[in-house]
Amino acid sequence: MNLMLTGLNKISQDFLGRSTAATRRILVCAGTGCLVNGSLKVYEGFVQALKNSGLNAIVELKKEEEGVFVSRTGCQGFCQIGPLVTILPEGIFYTKVKPADVAEIVETTVKKGDVVERLLYVEPDTQKVCRTKDEIPFYQKQHRFVLSNCGTIDPEDINEYIASGGYKQAMKAYLEMNPEELCELIFASGLRGRGGGGFPTGRKWDVARRETNVKKYVICNGDEGDPGAFMDMGIMEGNPHSVIEGMTIAARAIEADEGFIYVRAEYPLAVKRLRKAIDDAYRVGLLGKNLFGSEDSFNLTIMEGAGAFVCGEETALIASIEGKRGMPSPKPPFPSISGLWGKPTIINNVETLSQIPLILTVGADGYRKRGTKDSPGTKTFALTGHVANSGLIEMPFGATLREIIYGVAGGMTSDTGKAVSDGFKAVQIGGPSGGCLTRDHLDLPIDFDSLKTVGAMVGSGGLVVMNKSTCMVSVARFFMQFTQHESCGKCVLCREGTKQMLALLDDIIEGRATMETLDLLEDLAAAVQKGSLCGLGKTAPNPVLSTMKHFHDEYVAHVRDKHCPTGKCKALMRLTIDEDLCKGCTLCAVKCPVGAISGEKGKPHHIDNNICRKCYICVEACKFKAIKGD
Repeated sequence: MNLMLTGLNKISQDFLGRSTAATRRILVCAGTGCLVNGSLKVYEGFVQALKNSGLNAIVELKKEEEGVFVSRTGCQGFCQIGPLVTILPEGIFYTKVKPADVAEIVETTVKKGDVVERLLYVEPDTQKVCRTKDEIPFYQKQHRFVLSNCGTIDPEDINEYIASGGYKQAMKAYLEMNPEELCELIFASGLRGRGGGGFPTGRKWDVARRETNVKKYVICNGDEGDPGAFMDMGIMEGNPHSVIEGMTIAARAIEADEGFIYVRAEYPLAVKRLRKAIDDAYRVGLLGKNLFGSEDSFNLTIMEGAGAFVCGEETALIASIEGKRGMPSPKPPFPSISGLWGKPTIINNVETLSQIPLILTVGADGYRKRGTKDSPGTKTFALTGHVANSGLIEMPFGATLREIIYGVAGGMTSDTGKAVSDGFKAVQIGGPSGGCLTRDHLDLPIDFDSLKTVGAMVGSGGLVVMNKSTCMVSVARFFMQFTQHESCGKCVLCREGTKQMLALLDDIIEGRATMETLDLLEDLAAAVQKGSLCGLGKTAPNPVLSTMKHFHDEYVAHVRDKHCPTGKCKALMRLTIDEDLCKGCTLCAVKCPVGAISGEKGKPHHIDNNICRKCYICVEACKFKAIKGD
């Protein structure tokens, strides 16, 4: 038996033996969302409460001993109800746990085997009380494949990753498969890049494999920059070894001996856990020279990005690693042929690489059982907006918006968070590079090709769900402001075009636009799409064009009627004074800087909207809340 396999088996057996000796295990979510809400104090509280109760609190499995094993996990996905705590082996799932709840959990659940009812999840619609994750629709309706270990293992313990089967597929790649076989397997699986482009991963690898240069590189793109996106962050924080193993297999496939993980510096927890994972992998012999007893070597380095959105583009990312300003370069040549320092380089994003060990585990045919024919597998999404349940989810390609919004997400909510039965208006998918989907698209299968037919894209996986009170012109402006700010400025159409598009959108929401403004905005968007050098500029107009297409009447109302149908654009609001509420105190008239309010003392006042400048000083001044906008 191979010595490395013997070593992995021993690590696995030792961990399983030590964990089995523990009478119970307490899993405390330590993803970024739960940490912000105080989960670290909850973790520390469990350790102390167990000791106070006379129980042995095990925080590190160094030997076989009876006691309660307390450990931290990565993000469990259901961020809005954290901190989350799971008690094994029963699988009891507690939500919104505070340090003050810990002693009660120890006494009631750990010692007596009962549950603390008030901390269990209650389904809003049915009022069903759920004891475990498996009973909660948010988890029931997902297909957690890449995220299967996120939230169930300690991301900082390499032994547990190995015990769950980790690094065995990397060893198989080095000892039982040649580079060509690996590329063929990944191509046969149908895996497409999860960073947004959807390019066949196996084909990209094979191009680099065929290059004869002795020096090649593998890069993991963890520069997740879309507003509200946190899919890659969840994987890097919750299962960093899956990314490292995926990179190791990719290195074998193209015969590379060096790699970089490019992570945005705004992800300090991901950086910390990746650094520890790399150090542990070197210590165990899973990185470095003579991997798995072969003649191959692979060295891995963390590179922290400065947070430039454009560095998500391959050539800009390469420039950043080389110490240059992150700006895209024309293609061809493609990085697979001439990338980092002119050498063949493959760049895959975090989610793509974390799929690789799983594909080797289930095989190409097994992988294709998930998803659709042309978009196999699953996709993680950052689900946010006006929905009952938000968080990090994973669905097979081919799932519909209806299944996500009304199944996993639990339906629509109002601006105040109250459930509404018919509040859906739109979904922005794919972030600043994506497009807007409407009620007509609720049953459209979500995959790479279907979304293209309606002018949208999967992108990195952001899903922002919006209710009927959302102004779509303001949504378009938000994303345009983001892309304009993030433009590197290299090409004129992107640098100046996005700036002018933003100015035109400002004119629309502030009442200065004419109908010609809409024509100019559409023409300018088409020019920016065609003339920009990289993906940032080419896709920047997507939110504008898709909202103009699907919500044209809303744009027209802003321009022709000088009215925002949702009442969200303050400059277009008509302020009125409710005569039943107005006491005639004159305070609003005194405060108004332009004299737009008139009326006698003790009698209802009136606002002249032709003079009103929408400064809202009168609204703030009115003690009787008589001044309202529509």
